[in-house]
This record gives sequence, C-alpha cells and structure tokens, in this order.
Amino acid sequence: MMPRRIKRQQGRYSKVDGIPYELPINSQASPALMAAFTIDARKAAALLPGNEVHPLRLWGNKGVLFVTVIDYRTTDIGPYIEFSIAIACTHGPKSAPPLLPVLFQKHYGLGQYVVDLPVSTEISVKGGKGIWGMPKHQANLDFQITERTVSSQYDKDGQLAVRIEIDKPRRSWLPIRASGANYCQFRGMLMKSFIYFRGKFGFILGRKAKARLTLGQHPRAQPLKSLGIASKPFFVGFLPASSGVLDDHFECWFLSYPELPATQPEGLESVVDLGLSQQWLSPPGEEPSQPEPRRLDSGADLGMGLHS
Repeated sequence: MMPRRIKRQQGRYSKVDGIPYELPINSQASPALMAAFTIDARKAAALLPGNEVHPLRLWGNKGVLFVTVIDYRTTDIGPYIEFSIAIACTHGPKSAPPLLPVLFQKHYGLGQYVVDLPVSTEISVKGGKGIWGMPKHQANLDFQITERTVSSQYDKDGQLAVRIEIDKPRRSWLPIRASGANYCQFRGMLMKSFIYFRGKFGFILGRKAKARLTLGQHPRAQPLKSLGIASKPFFVGFLPASSGVLDDHFECWFLSYPELPATQPEGLESVVDLGLSQQWLSPPGEEPSQPEPRRLDSGADLGMGLHS
C-alpha cells in the first residue's frame, strides 16, 4: 500500500541536484520483464556488503537472483531502459529462516540487493545514484517484444555483459498492486529505497517457466558467474504497461566491517559532474551513432521510473 504521505504530495514540485520532479515521482505505460533463478546463497553472501544484509533462502542453500528490465516510456527525466540484476535479501542482525520472510516481509526487511543497474541515460544515473544511491551507470541497452518472447541485452564498452530472454506468458490478466524495497551501497552506506507499482501481470511459475540468461565477458558480469545460477528459471513475468511510484523517502546506515576497509568506496565524485542529458547510447551491437540529444526542459513529460 502506498503511504498517504506520497498521495498528499500530488501536484507539488521539487528540484533535486538540478533535476525537476513533479510529485509523486512516477512512471506510466512502461513494459517490464522479470525472471527469477535459484543461486547458491552462501556464494551470494560474498557479494553483499557489511554484516546486516543476508541472502533470502528458499530452502537449504538456495537463494534467488532477480533480473528485471523496465522500458520506461513516460517519466520526469524522459524515456530510458533500466536493467536490474539483484539478489533477494533480508535486513537484520542475522540471517532469516528459509521462506518466512516472504510471509513476514516487514519483520525481516525483505527486499532485493541491487548488484548492477545499467540504464540508458546520463540523467538517470545522476538521479538514481546521486539521490537514492543506486548503482546506476550508462550502458547500451535494448528492449524487444515479439509475439512469443520478451528480451533485453546489456552491453558495455563494446562487450556483451548480460542478455535475458523470456518466453512471454500467453496473457497478462492478473491486476496487481505491489511494493518492494531496494538495498544498494553508495558512499560507504547501505541505502534502502521503496517502490510501488501496478499493472496487469502475466506470469509462469515452475517447470513451465522458460528464460535464457547469457553472461558475457565484460568485467561487470564476472561476479555473477560465481553464484551458481540455475540454467532454468523458476519464475518469469511480464507487464505490458506497468505504472509505478518511487518514494522520495529513503533510509541509510553506515556499512561496518571487522576492520577498516582498505579501499575507498565510490562516492559523490562519480555523480557531481554529471549532466541532465537524455541521450541514449547506441543499441547493443550497433556502431556508435550521434543522435540529437533529448534534453530535459520545463515542458517535458513529468513522471519517473521506479528506480531513478
């Protein structure tokens, strides 16, 4: 359920880090694909920062990797694609029992820890990382819908990083209203943001769910290869036209370790000089092009993506 606080902000405006927003920060008419794979929970724990984020366990040592790609069509900051790779997680002083967090989500701080989050535009990086601490970076992305499949590819520096293709459910019939929490690390802190979304949902669960996940040779894909990702998903989903709201409220905590970290965490220096360009990089596999940049102005369509 979306908090009343957000609804009370309807029709008001903000400008944060130079980015104008009409509140609430929302998106409309945005297709999205989802796929979930089991992974090795102990290996997933090695990718989680600090000591209070833990992999969700379905049973035994089985964790969950989520791949979610959203083709944002109408947002405050223009259209862009977002390719989320995340580990289902809980938040607290110790690891949670298997499955119980699905039933008692608030008690166990259920959410997903975002491992990687490429997006199409510079302005999406500036907002998503600079404000909410999400690990955004600009990359070459596409989003393809055919009669039978939905797919997206993520390239970086001329190399394949990740590609996902799902068999599209026959019908998107189930009306849903749901919420979720994203955990990310930035500036040496763990940051938690909240999303609320709705739409008509089609899904396939169990053995009939089919998807093809390809990990390329780009360095950003290499940590994923250590997770023991199952060759087949246990869930795929598709929303032909989702709408969502990103909460302007977020939480953060200092990340702590047994010893002082030897390396400097990524900080504000990575976003402070970014501009407001809405120009996309070329689609995966194409030669670089120089399209006219799509710039943000006061007459731009207002709304925003869930993760930006």
